[in-house]
Amino acid sequence: MRRVILFLFLCHAASAVRHSLKYFYTASSGIPDFPEFVSLGMLDGVQMVYYDSNIKKVIPKQDWMAENEGPEYWESETQKSIGSEQIFKVNIETAKNRFNQTGGVHIVQNMYGCEWDDENKEVNGYEQIGYDGEDFVAFDLKTETWIAPKQEAVTTKHKWDHDKPLIAVEKNYFTQECVEWLKKYLDYGRSSLLRTALPSVSLLQKTPSSPVSCHATGFYPDRAMMFWRKDGEELHEDVDRGEILPNHDGTFQMSVDLKVSSVSPEDWRRYDCVFQLSGVKEDIITKLDKAEIRTNWGKTGLRETSNDVTVPITAAVVVVALVLFAVSGFVVYKTKKGKSEKSSQQSETSSHSSDNSAKGSDKEPDTLSFNYNNNSSTESADSNKPLMKR
Repeated sequence: MRRVILFLFLCHAASAVRHSLKYFYTASSGIPDFPEFVSLGMLDGVQMVYYDSNIKKVIPKQDWMAENEGPEYWESETQKSIGSEQIFKVNIETAKNRFNQTGGVHIVQNMYGCEWDDENKEVNGYEQIGYDGEDFVAFDLKTETWIAPKQEAVTTKHKWDHDKPLIAVEKNYFTQECVEWLKKYLDYGRSSLLRTALPSVSLLQKTPSSPVSCHATGFYPDRAMMFWRKDGEELHEDVDRGEILPNHDGTFQMSVDLKVSSVSPEDWRRYDCVFQLSGVKEDIITKLDKAEIRTNWGKTGLRETSNDVTVPITAAVVVVALVLFAVSGFVVYKTKKGKSEKSSQQSETSSHSSDNSAKGSDKEPDTLSFNYNNNSSTESADSNKPLMKR
């Protein structure tokens, strides 16, 4: 289980008008009591659909998805996901053969999607395939080539680079189809996704010698920044920045730690924590004050800005969020060289027509590799297999 890695999406501050549609596929073997296949879709960082090999059904995770799509859509998505499940099981065996492996815990991951800026209309697409927590192969939309960071993936890279129909499908999906679905889903959830929610901000400390954590929870959207200042100047030393993580209710949380072991008591008043949310002019500023710190060892206090949330609940939210990550099948992918996320596109297989959905993965690593001609599924693990893509 130690090799199961959670996809903790590394969110960053961005333009308020940039939107994203992302899909995540995870296939695993050798993990007891864990679905062998999980897929999910996210719009602007909010999970909207989910499927796993235990429930055998695609389900909406947001009311606006359930209300705007009918039974035919969900049945179609379910059938596609069942097909993807079978293909990814082959992918696991293919990858194991490529790395000369037999038993043990192994994971194949596929992450893809697109971004669209509704102000300047800029479009970006990305796809990344990984094996056992490491990058295997990724698509570069600008050069229309595949990148192979590992020697075992070079064969796959060369095969896909010379597959011009595959490249054309990738490009069309990233620049056209994915964006069309993104706009459609965004219209469904506009009232929810374009809202603004301010967080509760609190100071936490485990022991008197531990760093002081400035923790914000309950904010939306995820385009936020938080940092420590001294005398009004942002600090870069003795500071540990956490990533933005989702809460179970669709909001987000983040924290930034400040090492205070070398800070004299009289200097505490010179420090403060600043939270900034995209689209909100005023910053939320929390002074470094011992009386306001929630601890495990003494009297505590709490600063709140909008939600009536206590720190014990806040701590519980952190735990719940991590559990939900595992249950949802998120897999931690290293974000390489900026945005190295990559995307999949629609395949022409009989059960995956491009008219049905933006979601899917019509490609399959043959050693992790694709075949859009839907060749016989009885071929060996090192032969082309159709990896489904919507």
